[in-house]
Amino acid sequence: MNLGNTLRVLGERGSGTARLEESVEAYREALQEYTRERVPLDWATTQISLGAALETLGERESGTARLEGAVEAYREALQEMTRDRVPLEWATTQNNLGTALMDLGTRESGTARLAEAVEAHREATQELTRARVPLQWAVTQHNLAVVHRALFEKDREPRHLDDAIEAIDGIVFMWLVSKCVFLTGRPKPSANPASQ
Repeated sequence: MNLGNTLRVLGERGSGTARLEESVEAYREALQEYTRERVPLDWATTQISLGAALETLGERESGTARLEGAVEAYREALQEMTRDRVPLEWATTQNNLGTALMDLGTRESGTARLAEAVEAHREATQELTRARVPLQWAVTQHNLAVVHRALFEKDREPRHLDDAIEAIDGIVFMWLVSKCVFLTGRPKPSANPASQ
């Protein structure tokens, strides 16, 4: 699996697809050894890595086969990366599934995949909370906003923009609080800045 990871990173940094193709093959070979029966979590981790490589390939191609493969790999991984067993890994995989579904949904004429993407990202927020993992929470909120914007682009329903704004509002507030802490050393922004 280390070979696959190295090839995937090299492929992500480059503009071509050769290294990514090689990483997909390396992950598929690793899955022959890391079987679900023998090492279920290693198998699931390899499925996630395979999904990431396929998703990157899919983003660089006009077809949908690679993205569909990524969705399938993430869903396979979720069979072992359950919320009860490994909650943060489960949530991260849900978030990855959501981005792959969004990529697919933007290429299709309907909105079903985008709706699935919203559901996957919302599932992720059950464990990727602001209090627990603020950066991952913010990334997930951003992903939700992007999917809602994509839904709006498809059906022009204003509620999708409202949902996108709602997702982004929390991120903006968190950024402002973080900036305040960085600049002033205070844990919260002042309720009345004029009083200082």
